[in-house]
Amino acid sequence: MRVGVPKEIKDHEDRVGLIPSSVRELVAHGHEVWVEKGAGKGAGIADRDYVAAGAKIVAETDAIWAGTDMIVKVKEPLAIERKKLRADQILFTYLHLAPDPDQARDLMASGATCIAYETVTSPLGTLPLLTPMSEVAGRMSVQVGAHALENHSKGRGILLGGVPGVAPAKVLILGGGVSGTHATTIAVGMGADVTVVDRSPEALRRLVAQFGSRIKTVFSTRDSVADLVAKADLVIGTVLVPGAAAPKMITRPMLKTMKRGSVIVDVSIDQGGCTETSRPTTHSRPTYVVDGVVHYCVANMPGGVARTSTFALNNATLPFTLALADKGWRKALAEDPHLKNGLNVHAGRITHPAVAEALGFSLLAAEKALAA
Repeated sequence: MRVGVPKEIKDHEDRVGLIPSSVRELVAHGHEVWVEKGAGKGAGIADRDYVAAGAKIVAETDAIWAGTDMIVKVKEPLAIERKKLRADQILFTYLHLAPDPDQARDLMASGATCIAYETVTSPLGTLPLLTPMSEVAGRMSVQVGAHALENHSKGRGILLGGVPGVAPAKVLILGGGVSGTHATTIAVGMGADVTVVDRSPEALRRLVAQFGSRIKTVFSTRDSVADLVAKADLVIGTVLVPGAAAPKMITRPMLKTMKRGSVIVDVSIDQGGCTETSRPTTHSRPTYVVDGVVHYCVANMPGGVARTSTFALNNATLPFTLALADKGWRKALAEDPHLKNGLNVHAGRITHPAVAEALGFSLLAAEKALAA
């Protein structure tokens, strides 16, 4: 199979779909890999590194899309990229379709087979290709939140960990999953007053076992969230429903109760965000203010630490990339039910139930897509 790696074009997206060691594995399996010139530059990977691994460097992005059988990316294809997809092509990347009907329609119109990193599952019920970026985003959320609390960012002018004689910031973390746990790690390490909210008693017990008395845990209800939001200096939203739109944990009326200059970092923004006032932002213009509350809603947070993120992502995606290249999408998905859960679009139809429900589109079950 011929595998294509285009350069990412989303604002300040410096990650890249494959690293040289992944290329070397694909080449060793008998595949060709075409990498767009300069695709790895933002992650500190030179074209010569790809050449040494056996890749072909291609100067024109159109040639990558037109001349390969499978496109391996990081972020969802933008509109200009979606027009280049072919019906006989595989797209393997993050898609986050639930809040993005325009992308879904374009992918359906292309006829391509689109497999989303974020809905591939594991035997343990986890999301192994989302996990590494959730870890990165969770850790980043605290540092960007701390920065947004500074005066020049229109924040309250609070140091996250305080100083002797001055109380630390109150940090509220919505969701105790992967991102929430990693956000908790950094917030505790910086000396903040941390509360984590979740609807899973098991998640709360796990967090208490991990952090002990250094954090507070609260079972999530509308009343508990409303009470805690009003007291918080920094709210980090990490709520996730696999494949579906994120639930709106913070309503507009709740926002009006928050302190002027407090901050919301919405890690869930890829899936539509967990507050009613969240909208995607970019690394170029990461924040905006609503009702005196600073919102940080960058939809590709891990792109800000591209080298760490790229290598972490490839550690997770490589086995699945190899399976798709070695076997073709139909056999690879038929033999691996967890990879099959990653199928979001095929032959003009939505094939993931949570995505179809979120968008209000008809569903073609993945099993029927494989049998067709």
